[in-house]
Amino acid sequence: MTPTPPVIPGYTVHGLLGRGGMAEVWLATQDSLQRKVAVKLLLDSADDSFTQRFIREAHTVASLRHPAIITIHDIDRLPDGRPYLAMEFVGGGDLTQFRGHPLPPARALAILRQVAEGLAVVHDRGLIHRDIKPANLLCRDADQVVISDFGIAKDLRVDSELTQAGVAVGSPAYSSPEQAQCLTVDRRTDLYSLGVILLELLTGRNPYKADSYAQTVANHLHLPPPTLPPELRHLQPLVQRLLARNLDDRFPDCRTLLAALDRLPAAPRLPLAARLGGFRHRGWLFAAFLAVGLAAAWPSMARQVTLWRTLHTAEQHLQAGQLVAPARDNAQFLYQEALRLDPGNTRALQGLEQVKQARIAQWLKRAEQRFAENRLAQPANDNAVYYFGQVLTLAKDNPQARQGLQRIAAVSLGLAKDAIARHDDAEARRQIATGLLAEPSHAELKALREQRREPAKTKTDDAAPRKSAPKNSSPIKRFFKKLWG
Repeated sequence: MTPTPPVIPGYTVHGLLGRGGMAEVWLATQDSLQRKVAVKLLLDSADDSFTQRFIREAHTVASLRHPAIITIHDIDRLPDGRPYLAMEFVGGGDLTQFRGHPLPPARALAILRQVAEGLAVVHDRGLIHRDIKPANLLCRDADQVVISDFGIAKDLRVDSELTQAGVAVGSPAYSSPEQAQCLTVDRRTDLYSLGVILLELLTGRNPYKADSYAQTVANHLHLPPPTLPPELRHLQPLVQRLLARNLDDRFPDCRTLLAALDRLPAAPRLPLAARLGGFRHRGWLFAAFLAVGLAAAWPSMARQVTLWRTLHTAEQHLQAGQLVAPARDNAQFLYQEALRLDPGNTRALQGLEQVKQARIAQWLKRAEQRFAENRLAQPANDNAVYYFGQVLTLAKDNPQARQGLQRIAAVSLGLAKDAIARHDDAEARRQIATGLLAEPSHAELKALREQRREPAKTKTDDAAPRKSAPKNSSPIKRFFKKLWG
């Protein structure tokens, strides 16, 4: 059942964005400035420790200023005493959308740098985040990442013991070994979490995550950092140092990490001799054999060169965002051409999957933008329902698209009820139609639609009356009358 939107003075609440154990987040418009915001509202103010922790988070984040840190606009309480904070609405999703799909090294490192720059500001204030994970790194747009959710951040200047007795905090799949063991932690625990995220961005998977909490913790304590594939080997020292189990072997702070990123070597390029299998000139006999071999193998080699060029061009188009246009010169078309040359080619199959995920990310971003602009079902082919629907054509179980359509249905339901209360039947029917476009099986919207149907037209009293049958006219009499004229 869709929760009832809260009444927040000074804000128009549109729909639910998310809900956790302690708080829920609503999309709203700040009436005074007419800007979209995300309002984080505590579910219950009865527990004073939770309330104080929530308020502390708000003041902590509000005191930080950096493009890579979420911006807080307002902190206040509802009449029932529950505190809330209004922050910028970031509609591009989070880093979990890339899970299972390795990013190009340059993009993964760009994300690492942005988060490290934001964390440097956090650490300079004597704070550590303690819950750096993909879900807490929001995408403001295609190129900018924002750190959010400081709910378990701690102030090192006030409290150096950052865990309760025997209670671990943070997300196990991204927690440092010392954090998982409930030991005292410092800023280097955030750097470890950042290393796990970098590894996941580069390889598409988190090698520490297991089916149980205990096994996940054990993996952090005992598994060494995995060996990267040859094309990423220049990043191995960086990953090794970020994920060092010994605190003293890690980067001491974010600024040292940023300096190391500036000194990273370029991606390795295998020498020509190695690419040709290590052969070298060994005289005329070798040259003769090589010439004969090349002549026999030339058709296959030419095909391989064409394949390599096609894949290389496809990857360039993918990097440039030319996913499906222009016609016959885009990443999708070229990857399909590569499969025509070499059916089952792994790079081509992976490339098509990356194109698919990039298109999904673009549509999700546009859908969230249109949702924030209240363009739910209009104009045609450029609205939130359309873009969420496009995502589902490629990934029918995409949770963000399905949740987006559910949010649209919830918003439309609320607006329809408001219109009904104002006796604005036309607006109510329009909002009901929008909601059912997003969620055709929504029971409450369907019920409202039935209630708001216009009554069927009937003939008016002044219409020409039908001729009545003559009195005392039975069927037998009418038969004989017709028979005899």
